[in-house]
Amino acid sequence: MSLPLETFALAALIVAIAYVIFGLTGFGSTVVAVPLLALILPLKFAVPLMMMLDLAATLMLGARLRKGIRLDEVAWLIPFILAGMALGLTLLIRVAEEPLLLGLGLFVLLYAAYGLTRRGVPIVLRRFWSVPVGLVGGALSALFGTGGVIFAMYFAGRIPDKEALRATNASMIMFSALVRVVLFGFTGLLTQEGLLASVAMLIPAMLGGVYVGNRLHAVIPAASVVKAVYGVLILAGVSLVVRGSA
Repeated sequence: MSLPLETFALAALIVAIAYVIFGLTGFGSTVVAVPLLALILPLKFAVPLMMMLDLAATLMLGARLRKGIRLDEVAWLIPFILAGMALGLTLLIRVAEEPLLLGLGLFVLLYAAYGLTRRGVPIVLRRFWSVPVGLVGGALSALFGTGGVIFAMYFAGRIPDKEALRATNASMIMFSALVRVVLFGFTGLLTQEGLLASVAMLIPAMLGGVYVGNRLHAVIPAASVVKAVYGVLILAGVSLVVRGSA
């Protein structure tokens, strides 16, 4: 699949903005990028595209943050994430594009509504929440690449330290991407025409976004930027629901 110049330029802008958010928070690149990319690219192309970019970004950022990762929290999620991914991958391969777009649109609208209405500090979560969070997050990771926001909500209720939370979020995205590389490789999603070339061409946009996000992380509250993003996600979610319902 060869991207027309105008499509590539728009994709590069979307990727850059998404990774500014990632540099600020340690997560959120895919939940921002995939709904917008799905408006200009097939969903089954956009999901592995962002997976490869996420892997590159987290390998780079994770190397600096590895000392803060809470491995005890990550380990509890892994078995349930793997089970959820198996379900999500099956749906991604077998379900038609329109129902998937509808599902993605509804998820994005729910996530944006949650973000805009959330108040105060995160609720402290018990360990047993690792079961539904792992299953749902794993399924969404394989299906849309958006499981990172589910994991981030869980970790926010488990890890009070800001830097440890950011590092753990980034490590979970890296783990998810590594597993999906194997799964997508076996199912042929990584061998789509033009996919790897598109990844290579979009890496500069990803790197620029991460660089800007890391710079902004030290000087502005990430929450103020993320709130503005929710408005964009609502528009993208409505558009996806309309397309998926047509």
